Amino acid sequence: MANSVPEVSKRRRLCTNDNNTQPCQQQPLLPGLPDHIAQAILSLVDPSSLYSVCRSWRRVIYTRSFPPFLSLYALLSSPSSNSIEFYSYDPVSSNWRALPATPPDPPLRLSLRHPAFISRNLPIQSVSAAGNLVLLAATTDKLFPALSRPLIFDPSTSGWVFGPPLATPRRWCAAGAMSGAVYVASGIGSHFSVDVARSVEKWDMRSKKNCSPNRNESSGWEWERVSSLKDGRFSREEIDAVGWRGKLCMVNVKDGVVYDAEKDTWQDMPQGMIAGWTGPVAAMDEDVMYVVDEGKGALRRYDPGRDTWQQIIESDCLKGADQIAAGGGRVCVVCRGRIVVVDVAAGRPRLWEVETPPGLEAVAIHILPRMTQLPKVGICRFREERVVGNNTRG
Repeated sequence: MANSVPEVSKRRRLCTNDNNTQPCQQQPLLPGLPDHIAQAILSLVDPSSLYSVCRSWRRVIYTRSFPPFLSLYALLSSPSSNSIEFYSYDPVSSNWRALPATPPDPPLRLSLRHPAFISRNLPIQSVSAAGNLVLLAATTDKLFPALSRPLIFDPSTSGWVFGPPLATPRRWCAAGAMSGAVYVASGIGSHFSVDVARSVEKWDMRSKKNCSPNRNESSGWEWERVSSLKDGRFSREEIDAVGWRGKLCMVNVKDGVVYDAEKDTWQDMPQGMIAGWTGPVAAMDEDVMYVVDEGKGALRRYDPGRDTWQQIIESDCLKGADQIAAGGGRVCVVCRGRIVVVDVAAGRPRLWEVETPPGLEAVAIHILPRMTQLPKVGICRFREERVVGNNTRG
């Protein structure tokens, strides 16, 4: 959430109810105070508390001028379907909400399952960068790259836009984000190429962009080549490139490399870091790195001073972890289609499960600011279930 109080507009003469917009007598947010001052005061209160008090406070936390709280964004799929659906989970209202439809031109064709890969799903690679959800790489049913350019969802506008074209669309690559920039490395294009397998491209989302409302496109964005990998050993696999303290860290089996963005150089990963990289990894605010040991179900935090991983909690619920996201003091884990949340900011770590919408399983998750709009009541309720018992060890 923002640390400073945002500038807000004066009270409007029109107020919005749950179903339509019509003239009405709007009650003050705080009696005796102008709304812009009241909103500045309310912005210091936890949104969950404001949501439960009254409708006017409930509305104000979804306005553009109110500091956005963090929400969970998920790529979901039905076990009986090959399609991907995009949802956002609002922890304040306890609702899942489907994101707006992606642009129809060109149509999005992503394959999660293929007869040639019976024992595994095809990767659909996405990252969170500069407060946006970015879809970077995937595979079509013909086993070709599905995306010629990134597809971005911006929570502040609740809309999709296309990013700049990739020099070489790819799949089974390394994908990550750091300091507002998106990176893709290695991978395979329409066919294997040594040049593509060694190449690394960077796209700075903080650079100026101009959006065309008619074509859902952005201009002023472009990819740039950075120092190449020394070989193609990171191709043919889905790899998370984790942004951490100005560096991009990635591992393929037992090979680990680190990219220094300031020096534009690659180096071998520290031995302790790679030894503990035993499952999916994410970095909280690009400062604290976490790993979930997919075999033991142990969540650990990296200590760079000692080059070791320190255990936080171990639970059977974390076994089989596929992907994780970290933000707002919580680590969210995708485990065999389920979503498990660990509160690592608490004195004693707490762990619970967030139920996905009926009939859907989680493929990937991201932590981003909530959408700027009031969620409709009863879209898709969930049950937050604390996981306790002997299978959890701190």
